[in-house]
Amino acid sequence: MKKNLMTFVILIFILLPLSAQKKKDVLYLKNGSIINGKLMEITDNKYKIRTSDGSIFIYSSEEVEKFVNEVPSFEGRKKYGFGFGLEAGFLVGSQSSDFDAPFSFNILAGYTASTKNLISLGSGVEFIGKSYSPLFIEYRYSFQDRKTVPFLFVRGGKLFYVGKGDENVNGDSRYNPRDFKGGFSCTVGTGISWVKDNLETFISFAYRYAATSYVQMDYNNYDATYKNSYNRLEVKLGFRF
Repeated sequence: MKKNLMTFVILIFILLPLSAQKKKDVLYLKNGSIINGKLMEITDNKYKIRTSDGSIFIYSSEEVEKFVNEVPSFEGRKKYGFGFGLEAGFLVGSQSSDFDAPFSFNILAGYTASTKNLISLGSGVEFIGKSYSPLFIEYRYSFQDRKTVPFLFVRGGKLFYVGKGDENVNGDSRYNPRDFKGGFSCTVGTGISWVKDNLETFISFAYRYAATSYVQMDYNNYDATYKNSYNRLEVKLGFRF
């Protein structure tokens, strides 16, 4: 439990600085022009600024009305295009598990269409009962084109076991080893996201169902399949770029 919690906290502290609102340098010229970019230096009453395309411009102080460092105004969410995301959180439930607080970390690659629709393919690692790697597809719908919006999402896929292979029950050699398998997994949930510059931060709450199994030879020397199912509350913090 403590190890998973520490990992989650470290991840938050690594990623939260990325969500900070970026400021930009702006030169307002006396002829009415507005130059956005990164101010490189001010020397000999001259302003040297580099724009987003890499071009460098130099203006004398007589040409400049004022210089400000400001937060860009919200110009709407991404309408179309590819992006990727990171998310991490816990799968809260009462079922037995090798982990006190099952942990989940995923990486997603997605495509946004018409601002409100997002389709993503994701994978990662999850500790639910045992260690598994999910492979899933997700559809998310955002209700508005604003800085802060609620959304709904659904995802489905499969879990793949990534443990050591055959394992004895609690390390006891008197029992036949178990061969763990993955299984179907689906998630339905809601959340809220907010945009700062080109970075979206979100928190989600969802119902998570996962099915796993293992094969073990019984006392009659026959392979028997035992199935497990997990019904959990999924709570996650994530970032999309």
